[in-house]
Amino acid sequence: MSKVDDLLDRYEQNVNRPWKKRLDGAQKVWFVVYPPKYERALRARIEEFRMATTQAGHGWTESDLTRAFPEWMADHEYREGYFEDPSGFDFVKQDFLEDLAQDIRADLQEEDEETVVALTGIGTLFGFVSISDLIEEVHSEIRGRLVVFFPGRHEANTYRFLDARDGWDYLALPIKA
Repeated sequence: MSKVDDLLDRYEQNVNRPWKKRLDGAQKVWFVVYPPKYERALRARIEEFRMATTQAGHGWTESDLTRAFPEWMADHEYREGYFEDPSGFDFVKQDFLEDLAQDIRADLQEEDEETVVALTGIGTLFGFVSISDLIEEVHSEIRGRLVVFFPGRHEANTYRFLDARDGWDYLALPIKA
């Protein structure tokens, strides 16, 4: 069995369990954790995660963040200056985080407590947004489950995004192979 097969099996086990309704938003976050080298293999099989979710009787909404930053930056009025000297534009990261969180909150608000909102493509946010900050911004709006496909590691309740930065503790349920 491959790593992605193992992840899919673990995900199916979790999505098929009865969902507790009276949880804080932070406790409704699931991180599907996998080594970054499996990103393409996992993305090629994301449809199987959707099918497992719908077969368990839950809805599925995918929010692919792969192009979130380039599309946001393309519309930014100071983009030329940013590309000339990114060091002078620290506010860009905060502005992007706020706009991205607003988009994800809108997705979460449209769904009910029986629906998964899946975030894919978060690896492209590296260097622009802290995933822990993003989750903190949106967790109060989670009705069903927020599933984050997370290229990185989870060890001793600490998450490390792309294995490249200091980890952080978080209440999310890790799903690992």
